[in-house]
Amino acid sequence: MLAGMGLLFDSFWRAAAYCLNPRVMALSVLPLLLMVGAAWALGHWYWEPAVQTMRTLLESSSLLQSVLGWVQTWGGGDPSAVLAPLMVVLIATPVLVVLSLLVVALVMTPALVALVAQRRFPDLERKKGASFLASLFWSLSSSVLALVAMVLSIPLWLVPPLVLVLPPLIWGWLTYRVMAYDALAEHASKEERETIFRRHRASLLAIGLVTGYLGAAPGLVWASGVVFAAAFFILIPLAVWIYALVFAFSSLWFAHFSLLALQRLRAEPVVVPAAPWAVAVPTPLAQRPALDVSYIPSSESHPP
Repeated sequence: MLAGMGLLFDSFWRAAAYCLNPRVMALSVLPLLLMVGAAWALGHWYWEPAVQTMRTLLESSSLLQSVLGWVQTWGGGDPSAVLAPLMVVLIATPVLVVLSLLVVALVMTPALVALVAQRRFPDLERKKGASFLASLFWSLSSSVLALVAMVLSIPLWLVPPLVLVLPPLIWGWLTYRVMAYDALAEHASKEERETIFRRHRASLLAIGLVTGYLGAAPGLVWASGVVFAAAFFILIPLAVWIYALVFAFSSLWFAHFSLLALQRLRAEPVVVPAAPWAVAVPTPLAQRPALDVSYIPSSESHPP
């Protein structure tokens, strides 16, 4: 347990230090450019229809309509005009987070794992236990499961405590599934990867949950860009870049943890099971060698 905690904290501070590397900072800009382009395209073509659809859904709910009507009677204006864009942002943010995770897994993670391996583990053998297609399939299947979980849990987001718990949990689980796999894809064999997953599952999941909550923090910046419309074009790209940097930190944390765990696994002494006791089979009398009596002294040569 103490060794696992030491490994966890050692990989944490190393990942944080690596985030200041100019190469890591440059790599974090690539997902930013892709996501800003995707966000701009979605906002340009689908923002107004999405807000209008969400407003229609809010107004069609009898329970929410009574609450919105009560707020409006107290001089709150039209609350659906504020709530509808906010709900669209809350729904779109996890989708963009998942897309960012995929970009990081496919583009940034291999480069960051190679950086960690080059600097800390140059002698670690590359057994290539997972191909690019296997890694891609693992990432896509995990992302589909995470998206399904997010969609199914959206009604629970209306409960204030759950909106702070469920999305980070889902993101953390997805981060753990994707990045732990990719961190070991190049260096570990399939058996080694399964052994590390089995031994360090709790620590790997803890890394995923921590980074999942870190990934939820930029959502406040994202929501601020909706509330403060004047700063929209500054806050939204800033939030996206923070997402990318958090994912880069996550990838570095998993890389440091997984490769060090792999190095320690290979350094362990190989325990060879003892051979079963052999059964003595008596040799037939006819196959036994003749008795050599040349060394037996005779009674004549040694009289009493």
